[in-house]
Amino acid sequence: MTELLLDVRELTKRYGGTAVVDGLSFQIAAGECLGVIGPNGAGKTTTLRMCLGLTEPDAGTIHALGLEMPRDALAIKAQLGVVSQFDSLDPDFSCAENLMVYGRYFGLPAQRIRERIPQLLEFAALSHKADATPAELSGGMRRRLSLARALVNDPRLLMLDEPTTGLDPQARHLMWERLQVLMQQGKSILLTTHFMDEAERLCDRLLVLDHGRKIAEGRPRDLIAQYLEPDVVEAYGNGALALADSPLKALAARTEVSGETVFFYTQDARPLLERLNSEHGKLRTLHRPSNLEDLFLKLTGRQIREEG
Repeated sequence: MTELLLDVRELTKRYGGTAVVDGLSFQIAAGECLGVIGPNGAGKTTTLRMCLGLTEPDAGTIHALGLEMPRDALAIKAQLGVVSQFDSLDPDFSCAENLMVYGRYFGLPAQRIRERIPQLLEFAALSHKADATPAELSGGMRRRLSLARALVNDPRLLMLDEPTTGLDPQARHLMWERLQVLMQQGKSILLTTHFMDEAERLCDRLLVLDHGRKIAEGRPRDLIAQYLEPDVVEAYGNGALALADSPLKALAARTEVSGETVFFYTQDARPLLERLNSEHGKLRTLHRPSNLEDLFLKLTGRQIREEG
């Protein structure tokens, strides 16, 4: 039987009578990466905070690493690695000093931490920045230092809250490469993200939340196959919006409009593409396979939700 490092059952949290997290259950097995996705206000960060013992649930249970949260919070946290949305690096300390001080929070012997610091800096591609302060680092470097710091206690389970938000594409790809190395080493990861390509690249399974409830769960490609047509044709340009209610609609299983683009979801795009090319040649079109972003938008809607 596969070992469960995190087992969450019927987790509930209310604020002012509103259920921010509502009867949520999920598990993470050893060596697995579970991605949690959902729009703003879906309950992702609140769920993570409860798993970290920072917010007390109103109902439900959390078992992590064979212990129970929040009863055994200190013992659980000693075996966790955490990267929050926002950097909490000490600005007065160098990279190496940040690792040393953080390691001391876990009660690790100074000599043991000193031995790990070169390895952690090398893992984060920051060996040349050991004596630099966080202010001297780029955003991507700071995120990698935060990840290295989360590994100082050699945790079995990592909890990462949107770890690549604000990074440029090159920095994101380097962060992904480091996370994949950790998974190859057998680390388990709970990852919240707004980037669908990140979720598809890193996660073994996905948990889709909306209004505090689980609305879907499974492997990324399985979810896409379950909920979506295989082909998507996007049409945009002058006059594209009129296609949403044109006879072309009959060639697709369903259509959606977002901004100035019409999305045709279909089992076979060829007849639709032929008609578009012959009758609407001036429009720009894109033919692609359905992806996680399509899944996310189908399940949670295209309406923008503000923070808070």
